[in-house]
Amino acid sequence: MRESTEPKPAGAALEKRLADEARFIKSWIENPLMAGAVSPSSRFLARAMAHAIDPRTEGPIVELGPGTGPVTQALIDKGVAPGRLVLIEYDEGFCRLLAERFPGARVVQGDAYNLPATLRDALDAPASAIVSSLPLLNKPEALRLRLLADALELMEADGVFVQFTYGMVSPMPLSRRRGARHRWFQAQASAPILRNLPPARVWAYRRPGAPGRVSFGETPPILGKLKATTGKMKAELKESADKAQADLADLKGKLARLQEEVREVSGRAEARLKIGADRIEAELKEAADKAQAGLIAGARKLLVEIEEATRKLRDGLDDKARRRAGRDDAGGEG
Repeated sequence: MRESTEPKPAGAALEKRLADEARFIKSWIENPLMAGAVSPSSRFLARAMAHAIDPRTEGPIVELGPGTGPVTQALIDKGVAPGRLVLIEYDEGFCRLLAERFPGARVVQGDAYNLPATLRDALDAPASAIVSSLPLLNKPEALRLRLLADALELMEADGVFVQFTYGMVSPMPLSRRRGARHRWFQAQASAPILRNLPPARVWAYRRPGAPGRVSFGETPPILGKLKATTGKMKAELKESADKAQADLADLKGKLARLQEEVREVSGRAEARLKIGADRIEAELKEAADKAQAGLIAGARKLLVEIEEATRKLRDGLDDKARRRAGRDDAGGEG
């Protein structure tokens, strides 16, 4: 049976909200580890969780830790028939409240961390979805993973386990310490829900290979603007990177051409230097040959002059000797 859709007076809505806040605070004080939160989920968070559910499916929809029922109401507003809802709540007071507010749903008081036992008599078919508001981060990792494994086992092959968290990382660990990822489930996260106190995020877990993607509703305007701005910045950065890459390629081309020109100029200069060196070497050899020839000619001329002088000297001595001999002969006769 669906609750009345007639508009409620603002005062009545505020009174209900304050009463729910008081119940949550009381539950948190009595058992903070089980309650996990000091106030109910905002309607924005509840809508995001409900939006991850396809109301057109036929199986039961299980809600874990519904509290005062904000997510339950969001599921009904989404189009889920109350008769399909199975509400698992640990707190006895919340169970009574849920039964009053959602008489068409089945309320089960029990331990959500032991789903096979708690849901043994509550399900007449595999669940199409399980929606959880449990404070998972208060529990050990092994218990969280066992809860997810039990939930996937109780659901249809393409069923979805929806969980919200106040952290920005997955409450179900996505990898192990040694780097081996969990292969038996896949995870998908919503954008941060900033209009919740504190800000939250919704995660959807399914079996590997489940078709399609889970939708968490419309993106908040501020995130839409941020996404658009980020996209624009990425496009501008890509354009700048492409231009820089093109400029770099152009510079590399110019550098290659310059290196080729330098090699060409260097080759020509080397050729000119070799020609000049060969010419200088030839001129030096020619000059050396001329100098050597001149020295030889001078030496020969000097030798001829020495021989001529020697001959003249010898002839003069011979002439003197003859004259002396002639005088000696003339003196003997007289």
